[in-house]
Amino acid sequence: MKRGRMKSGVTGALAATLLLAGCATAEMGSGSAGMGGGEVVGSAAARRFEAVRTSPPELRAFLYRMPKGADLHNHLTGAVYAENYLRMASAAGLCFDVKALTLVAPTTQAPCGDAKSARPSATAVIADGTLYPMALDALSTRDALPVSGYSLHDQFFATFGRFRAAANSTGDLLAEVVDRAGRQGERHVELMVSFGTGPAAAIGKAFAWTPQAAADLPGTADRLIAAGLPALVAPARQEIDAAEARMRSILGCGTPSARPGCAVSVRYLQQVSRTQSPGPVYATTLFNALLEAQEPRVVGLNFVAPEDNPVALDDYDLHMRMVAEAKRRQPGTNVALHAGELTLGLVPPERLRDHIRKAVEIAGAKRIGHGVDVMYEDDPRGLLRLMAERKVAVEVNLTSNDKILGVSGKAHPLPVYRAAGVPVVLSTDDEGVSRIDLTNELQRAVEEFGFGYADLVGLARASLEHSFLPGDSLWSAPGCTPPVRKESCRAVTARSEKARVQWGLEEALARFDREMAGTR
Repeated sequence: MKRGRMKSGVTGALAATLLLAGCATAEMGSGSAGMGGGEVVGSAAARRFEAVRTSPPELRAFLYRMPKGADLHNHLTGAVYAENYLRMASAAGLCFDVKALTLVAPTTQAPCGDAKSARPSATAVIADGTLYPMALDALSTRDALPVSGYSLHDQFFATFGRFRAAANSTGDLLAEVVDRAGRQGERHVELMVSFGTGPAAAIGKAFAWTPQAAADLPGTADRLIAAGLPALVAPARQEIDAAEARMRSILGCGTPSARPGCAVSVRYLQQVSRTQSPGPVYATTLFNALLEAQEPRVVGLNFVAPEDNPVALDDYDLHMRMVAEAKRRQPGTNVALHAGELTLGLVPPERLRDHIRKAVEIAGAKRIGHGVDVMYEDDPRGLLRLMAERKVAVEVNLTSNDKILGVSGKAHPLPVYRAAGVPVVLSTDDEGVSRIDLTNELQRAVEEFGFGYADLVGLARASLEHSFLPGDSLWSAPGCTPPVRKESCRAVTARSEKARVQWGLEEALARFDREMAGTR
């Protein structure tokens, strides 16, 4: 196992205190209790929060400065803003297909033209007052409105194909996203990426998939691995090396002018596109587990692409079995799955019955992304109890749930998860496409669900607790439960990376409280 388990032993008195504080749910001992910490009730930061919570501009400024834990559900390519994709497209000499609203490479037959042409250069687009806003809208959900036959859901997912041609320099993408995290006080990010998955999918595509292949997943895995998957690990690790070297160079890490992103812990979740045919899906899943076993910077895998896609729906059970077999072969594999990113109307009711449960029970997911349709599932209360018992965290993405599914406010199950004791973390999903940041998601939690400062501290702590960082939790040390920060608690940091990052958050929260004491 790559992440430590917490020891039991939350006292009834502490649990009661945390519940009274209204703290966010997170893993604590054998159950699930708040991790906000008694120290936040009546603290200077809490008083300042109460003073600004009804003023959105002041609340935004407060939350931006507030130390944060981790963003655990963040697609790297979707986290980059359209303005930067256009800048990178200009540097790479790409064109913008005005009819298809897509960045494309020039060809001899179809070179880039001027602003009046059908395929103007990205440089010309940036300089043109009409084309530039058109391109920004096409590459994001900026100003997007639902229209007959083309919803916000469709616009959201269409953007990925439109900016793909400009997303070639992973290091540049990392620099933007990681530095934004650092400027907001985030301690850790787990970014969904696709290092080496193209060659892995090609091996799967060349494999003749049959009903027998699906019936004998262990044997099929043997054949796919023998076809060359292990040989792809070393090149993928080199890709990561190159991307991080480029990121550090852009951010000036290790120099006097180092930018805030240099202080952020970065890990990767390898993506599997669930809309492919079975061969590529299985080969990529197996490869990602192999890569995680040999590359410490890769800490898990996730299935991506629209969950309502016909292929994703029809093959869902098969996909869960594939993940289970990959985990059987590589027991240390961490799994975080998009599941329940569905709602009534997007799919028939019958498709809402069991995706989250199967992700937990069959695939062994430790975290669920979105989980919006939980109360449509068979025996939802039993499912919630199961998730609470297993401490399966839910990655809640408020803005993307609103834009993709039209689910927000009272219709969102966030309070249901919290009331059931299921660990909850807030994340961004695709902050560039949605044109948000993590601060925005905290603000939505305050304004739509009435979260207090203790809740936000609890969410920050929960995000690190449920990260896939290796090592024991800070709170696993004897006598250490939030808000305790004794030096005896710090002993675990010598052997645990997770505990070191958690300790950093605790120190940052203490500094923030001292700063707020001097704020009027």
